[in-house]
Amino acid sequence: MFSTLCAIGLVIGLFWWLAPMAITDLGWPLISGALLLSVIISLLVSRYLTRDLARSLSALEVGLLNFKDNDFSVHIPLQGGGQLRALASLFNESAEVLRRERQYIYQRELLLDKVIQSSPNVMLLLDDQQRVIYANDAARHLFNQGIRIEGLKLTELLKGLSEELAIALNNPKGGLFTLACETEDSEDETWHLSRGRFLLNGQYHHLILLKQMTRELNRQEVAVWKKVIRIISHELNNSVAPIASMVKSGRKITAPLEDPKLKLIFDTIEDRTSHLSQFIFNYARFAKLPLPKKSRVDWARLTEQLAQHYGFTLEGELPPESGYFDVIQIEQVLLNLLKNAHESGSTVDEISLRITTSVLSDGVSGVIIEVKDAGTGMSPEVLTQALLPFYSTKHSGTGLGLALCREIIEAHDGRISLHNRADAGLMVKLWLPNDERD
Repeated sequence: MFSTLCAIGLVIGLFWWLAPMAITDLGWPLISGALLLSVIISLLVSRYLTRDLARSLSALEVGLLNFKDNDFSVHIPLQGGGQLRALASLFNESAEVLRRERQYIYQRELLLDKVIQSSPNVMLLLDDQQRVIYANDAARHLFNQGIRIEGLKLTELLKGLSEELAIALNNPKGGLFTLACETEDSEDETWHLSRGRFLLNGQYHHLILLKQMTRELNRQEVAVWKKVIRIISHELNNSVAPIASMVKSGRKITAPLEDPKLKLIFDTIEDRTSHLSQFIFNYARFAKLPLPKKSRVDWARLTEQLAQHYGFTLEGELPPESGYFDVIQIEQVLLNLLKNAHESGSTVDEISLRITTSVLSDGVSGVIIEVKDAGTGMSPEVLTQALLPFYSTKHSGTGLGLALCREIIEAHDGRISLHNRADAGLMVKLWLPNDERD
């Protein structure tokens, strides 16, 4: 505005200066030339005076175009007068704030994606046409063996899967459902399905969450058993302790009588109370199993210690890397399994132990321990209940041996399973993680 006013003033000044010449011989041609010259001079002056404004506006235009493309890294120079410098400074401050906000959002989204991808729960995000627009790693492994499934329709994912899973996913309501085991030796899996629906960018999206509940339900079941055991053990101990004390007092009082019948009675009561105390101790040990204290364990030394109690044949080579577990608890598990193998009627040569390394699909390294015998095996009904507390096929069994093994293995974040062998006998398979991520 200032430069324009200067140019207009220059033109008017030249006009009044040259006006008296209009009546002379020079006339209007001179005036016209003077006016043209004044216009050219005013344009040059205007361009000189507005060069900073043009540069600032050009830089601001480039910066705004970068903002439009979500690029907040631009920084315009501070130049020109006070208002131009203030405008450029305000633009740079705004760009810095937007950069920080974008970096914060990016890091938060990266962390959220890492958590979702690491989750064992299956997560699917579908659009209104039932097409997958997002899936985590657990979903890719469940539906497509780890291969990306984004862009596929839900109907395409369900092809080749179990009928129970297809029915559950096609059901508009969530809830618990059970997937039948693929083999007779495996355990049925319980899953929980939940659904959600929300509006995003003007379109409805559908969120499907699948959670494996088998281990959680098993833990809840064992927790109930443990509570029952603690209550029963407490009540029995309150009765057994005074009975044992009264037997000792009765022996002292009746000692001068030297009656063999009284001695037989006291011996019988003492024997049964001792047996009941040991019985209570075994159950209490199951109910109060301590957390594992993991450490590095040499496989050769462990197998040598096991062989001192129960004979077996070691199949294959031992893993080169040491194991990582509570050696006392795992030794107790293996001794119990080897004891069961010997009680199955198998000879020492028919009982074997095999330890191999294993890597899961998610990259977790571990070991597989297999204890095999050549006995009669187990019926399908027994296989489904053998790991439950109090279940036993032995006449004098407490039903805690395999249940205790299961509790110890799952406390190590491992798994235990029972399998009838193809020819004859039973195989107990253990999987234990071999890393130090607790």
